[in-house]
Amino acid sequence: MSQPQQATVRNRLLKALPADDFALLQPHLQRFTAELRQTVIAPDEPIRSLFFPENGFSSIVSGSAGKVEVGLIGREGLVGASPVLLGGDRTPFHHFIQSAGEMLAIGIADLEAAVDASPSLRKLLLRYVQTLILQTAQTAFVNAAYNIDVRLARWLLMCHDRLDGDDLALTHEFLATMLGAQRSTTTLAIQALEGHGLIRARRGRITILDRPAMEAVVEEGYGLPEREYARLIEST
Repeated sequence: MSQPQQATVRNRLLKALPADDFALLQPHLQRFTAELRQTVIAPDEPIRSLFFPENGFSSIVSGSAGKVEVGLIGREGLVGASPVLLGGDRTPFHHFIQSAGEMLAIGIADLEAAVDASPSLRKLLLRYVQTLILQTAQTAFVNAAYNIDVRLARWLLMCHDRLDGDDLALTHEFLATMLGAQRSTTTLAIQALEGHGLIRARRGRITILDRPAMEAVVEEGYGLPEREYARLIEST
């Protein structure tokens, strides 16, 4: 199988790398088809590989019983970046595939060797870690400051950012788990957004109808990590 070329990769982090830094990673990138609900990094176990999503995305969830999402990583990022780049070899959080798709996997030793060989690669990847930390902080802010309707709208916007098209394959039960809310409460929030013409909900699927209006509903709850990503990663 031929190695991925920087001109054709869809992962935004890989695209943003200087050509010499991409060349350090290229021989070690292996195409990987991620399946829905597949675990890519198990909690409290040594990390073997990291993953650059090309499409689809991974959730980072906390809690062994009632899981709550604390992070979302799609084609803008690198699954496993935070624990590995900050000097760890494992994480207490569960990373699993929330939307199936293609990824480029790289072994932890290969990534660490490339980072050790290139200060510019390390700097860019650590800038990405900064945006992921901001995303988590923004989630805490939104959960404390806004009601479930806004929390749901923000989460749908984040999913929409990481997918092609306007259709999201999501059940009410799964949405409730990710938001840390009761299913009945989540259903009412979906109905509220649908009633305002922002989304259309069908069995197992939600369609985004009016993204600008949804962003207006979320107000300052959405956009900070996304703006910082553009400033720190794509403007360099």
